[in-house]
Amino acid sequence: QGQLVESGGGLVQAGGSLRLSCAASGRTFSGYATGWFRQAPGKEREFVAAINWFGVRTYYADSMKGRFTISRDNAKNTVYLRMTSLKPEDTAVYFCATKASGWVGSLTSANEYNYWGQGTQVTVSS
Repeated sequence: QGQLVESGGGLVQAGGSLRLSCAASGRTFSGYATGWFRQAPGKEREFVAAINWFGVRTYYADSMKGRFTISRDNAKNTVYLRMTSLKPEDTAVYFCATKASGWVGSLTSANEYNYWGQGTQVTVSS
């Protein structure tokens, strides 16, 4: 069994930055892609960004391009999401998830991901 644990969320003012972490334990998700999603109250879960196992391929939702950066350190079994120029509309619970099929298939569909963390709350005040 594997487990993903997100951390790094919190309250930040608009224009500020946060770095979220997604730590894997219990197994190594070798070859898996990892994605970040977010879900605001009353809204559907939304794709944010994804990174392949080797960390050389990344993909972002259009609204996050230029503001968010996904990266990984496989030696630490951790994937990061650096968020800058945060806006109140970025307020949501952020989840990380791993995708066994890697870069094959849809990166943006939550249904393609196999393991999920419990989420970390990000609140951006205006």
